[in-house]
Amino acid sequence: MMLFSRTSKAAANARRVTLMRDAALSGYRRQFRVSTTSRAEEDIYSPGPLLRLTDEEEMMRESVARFAQDVVAPKVRDMDEQEKMSPEIIKGLFDLGLMGIETSVDHGGAGASFTSAIVAIEELAKVDPSVSVLCDVHNTLVNTVVRKYGSQELQDKYLPILSTEKLGSFALSEPVSGSDAFALKTRAEKTTDGDYIINGGKMWITNGGEAEIFLIFANLDPSKGYKGITCFLAEKEWGVQIAKKEIKLGIRASSTAAISFDDLHIPKENLVGKEGEGYKIAIGILNEGRIGIASQMTGLAMGAMDKALYYCYNDRKQFGQYIGDFQAMQHQFAEAAVELEAARLLTYNASRLKEAERPFVKEAAMAKLYASQVAQKVSGKAIEWMGGVGFTRELGIEKYWRDSMIGAIYEGTSNIQKTTIGKFLERHYRGK
Repeated sequence: MMLFSRTSKAAANARRVTLMRDAALSGYRRQFRVSTTSRAEEDIYSPGPLLRLTDEEEMMRESVARFAQDVVAPKVRDMDEQEKMSPEIIKGLFDLGLMGIETSVDHGGAGASFTSAIVAIEELAKVDPSVSVLCDVHNTLVNTVVRKYGSQELQDKYLPILSTEKLGSFALSEPVSGSDAFALKTRAEKTTDGDYIINGGKMWITNGGEAEIFLIFANLDPSKGYKGITCFLAEKEWGVQIAKKEIKLGIRASSTAAISFDDLHIPKENLVGKEGEGYKIAIGILNEGRIGIASQMTGLAMGAMDKALYYCYNDRKQFGQYIGDFQAMQHQFAEAAVELEAARLLTYNASRLKEAERPFVKEAAMAKLYASQVAQKVSGKAIEWMGGVGFTRELGIEKYWRDSMIGAIYEGTSNIQKTTIGKFLERHYRGK
């Protein structure tokens, strides 16, 4: 009887998930005029075993997909041209619970899995990679650092705020420390009462324009080199100054800013982790963050390919037939689909390894490297496939390509990913 009860409950849950999925997809079908055939027939990204989502993750995907189509999509072009994130979208992300995905329910978050965050980042990137990276950095970098390394007092004070109202930013890079992150010059000094004073500046800081909470990496003891680097949590109102907002090729709605600190006072309670362990925090968290960037790139490629293929198979005709019916075009579509599927498998494999607390650094580097390459290639091909209209801003395809270029740069350049992978290979084969 117990077994029957559990089975009935599972069946009811499955029916509920199916109904929610159908509701979420209905808006997308209207947007792109997708026929209401079976899911297996309509979805070229039908998940295989590695891409199979839990009920919770599937519900996250549906919820984010609906938000992206209904709220984000109508604003994408204006935000890109104005180079400004809509406050309504930021508020919507908080209202939907997407700014504390892994954070516990007790701290105002969703208490969901890391892969749920990856799913959300991918879905947002299908519509606008700028919104995707805002959500990504806030979740996979800022929130995770506070959860993993912050004191209990720091978690209790800031995680509820980060989950419900205030955007966070991760301030590591400087003019002289990009890939060589630990060459940073920002200096922290300890006061007689145990507090800290920070002086210096940062560059290329994602969310810098809108963030109210900043994780700042500064060197407390330069004589120790990178082992003097320490992480602090600061509120903008304490004196974090936005020096400059960068004008960029892509992800224009996502603010990338130079920020400065002039005798910025940090209470001793806002030390994150231990003094001198900032480099460990940065290394560890960026390995996780690279999976987030990989999912942003796969989502971007999926968004570009969805729009381009619909156009090729339904709108544009040449020589009496749809251009998607030409075999040469279909071969290009097939090659892109294979590469995109491979990039997603690398990304979700790294995500599941991280969740299982197994080694994932090499896999994360592989995922980010390949996903950024595929995103550039697929979004560039999408412009070619759509011809003249793809080159215009009318349908937004060229934006995907512009946005894709950042994937090979931030959170570790492609060369850094190759170096990381190479070191693992060397370690494995050395002496064999």
